[in-house]
Amino acid sequence: MKKIKELKAEEIDRIIEMAWEDRTPFDAIKAQFGISEGETIEIMRRNMKRSSFKMWRARVQGRATKHSQKSPEDMTTFKSRMQRGIALNKISKR
Repeated sequence: MKKIKELKAEEIDRIIEMAWEDRTPFDAIKAQFGISEGETIEIMRRNMKRSSFKMWRARVQGRATKHSQKSPEDMTTFKSRMQRGIALNKISKR
């Protein structure tokens, strides 16, 4: 398990991007980066503007697609079909 301080800038950008995507569950972030939902929230809080964080938090809190235990049973992919390919690009939401 990686600690938040050990993450590279590219990894933090990717975590923020995955967390911002409505269809990517927190379990996918945990599987890929080894950080929990709480740690993901902390990364979002530290790296986003306060208003953006509040908007995101209100949007994902209790959302079925962000929590696999609340998701439909047929949801087996971590990535939305509409999500475009990403190659370690910076996120402009900072």
